[in-house]
Amino acid sequence: MLSLAADEATRLFARTCASVSRRGRDVAPRGMSTREVLGAELVLRNPRERLVDAAPARVLNPAFAAAEALWILSGSDGEWIFTFNERLRRFTDYGRLQGAYGPRLRRWRGEVDQLDAVRRKLLSDPSTRQAVITLFDPATDFAGYRDVPCTLGYRFSLRDGALHMFTSMRSQDAWLGLPYDLFTFTILHELLAGWVDAELGEYHHAVDSLHLYENHLRPAAGLPSPLGPRSVMPPLAVPWRDFDALLTQVIAGEPVGHVGWDDFAVVVASYRRWKSGNRDAAQATIANKSGPLATALRDWYALLTDRPETIAAAPATPSSPKEVVA
Repeated sequence: MLSLAADEATRLFARTCASVSRRGRDVAPRGMSTREVLGAELVLRNPRERLVDAAPARVLNPAFAAAEALWILSGSDGEWIFTFNERLRRFTDYGRLQGAYGPRLRRWRGEVDQLDAVRRKLLSDPSTRQAVITLFDPATDFAGYRDVPCTLGYRFSLRDGALHMFTSMRSQDAWLGLPYDLFTFTILHELLAGWVDAELGEYHHAVDSLHLYENHLRPAAGLPSPLGPRSVMPPLAVPWRDFDALLTQVIAGEPVGHVGWDDFAVVVASYRRWKSGNRDAAQATIANKSGPLATALRDWYALLTDRPETIAAAPATPSSPKEVVA
């Protein structure tokens, strides 16, 4: 059992990659060479330090990080996410991602808003052990679709005034997927803590198969040491009654008068302009913005322009050896 902990996400990511490289065993699921650790728990002590930045070896697309979080939290399975990660299209069936987390989180079987149910459960019984969100659905996920959730579910425990979150993963690509999952899941953690008037506790990430694909072993070994400065994202707490309306505005790229969420809105708006080919307008949109996502997006644009070879693919589970690309 691999157990790792860090105060912030970049260091947890770096320690995870080093440990899998050093302690993992070589296996080849679906014919893809992989180094794997079976059984791991990763603990992030300060969940608001969620943005991984291990430049120049591993740099995230902050626009996709923001968009994916919004897509999931809003309950969406809409095609607009493909603007931010075109690679996801190859995993659709009947025009949609059958394993999309959003509908399962906010409309399980078309009926249950699990996020609201857990919020209500914690408010009515703060010591409950029943604050559980389920994402894996046997009725759908054994049906042979291309997109099967790696995340099984989330649990929450409120103890001594702090809300702790526990995520269970059947599978985790440490290089491509882990940084984005830490980003989205800790936002969910922070929001729920705010809705139940709790301090933000530790984030726990349990994984059955924690792995690196063979072609990521070399870049994983090249992570910088020491790592760069730590970055804390601004608070994101908002009232529950305003949450869905706020998400609608932010997804549209419209400011909402909240420092943290306006940072999301501006990077979403900027990246849509970038993808439409209007790069000057995209860069102008974030030129004078100081939020951590806008700052990271300026760096991302610079890499796309000057050093595109340093950019790793946006996360999407490969289905063949040819799809394991850097």
